[in-house]
Amino acid sequence: MTDTTQDSRQNATQETFPRAGFMRRFGGWVYDVLLSVAVYMAAGAISFLIFGLLVNYGVLSMQGHDHLIDLQQSSIVYSVLIYGWNLGWVAFFFVWFWSKSGQTLGMKAWRLRVQNQDGSLISKRTAIKRLLPTLLGLGNIWVLLDRKNKLSLQDKLTDTEVVTLSKEANRGRL
Repeated sequence: MTDTTQDSRQNATQETFPRAGFMRRFGGWVYDVLLSVAVYMAAGAISFLIFGLLVNYGVLSMQGHDHLIDLQQSSIVYSVLIYGWNLGWVAFFFVWFWSKSGQTLGMKAWRLRVQNQDGSLISKRTAIKRLLPTLLGLGNIWVLLDRKNKLSLQDKLTDTEVVTLSKEANRGRL
């Protein structure tokens, strides 16, 4: 890493950036929804591969069903395990990116960063706390009601903020 890249990263953490408004957050949300669907589908393919292997090797019984999906849908336990696995990977996607760099890929594209109100990166624990009040992005509607502070529901509940980075500060992150 060059000295100028290191300097710009250090300055990015020391600079204060304006809080992001609703439209910019919405743009990042659209990108992240598409990525979340891809993560969910990939996790689903892996979970069904594992499920199929467990049936194939006799660990699980087909219980008279002709297709794996019929077996899965006939059992609340299998359904909870598979859908929980899939949602767990989507949650991991957000927690990992938010705590690693403050930016998901969609946020990076829109020059957004989630951070503590002092400008530091959020912890994994704080990222997990942000998940539920985010409400699939609906928590951002609160920004429309709080135009002065530009804080979403998840920002208010976790003492965090989403800021708009300068082009220079957005380079080299993730």
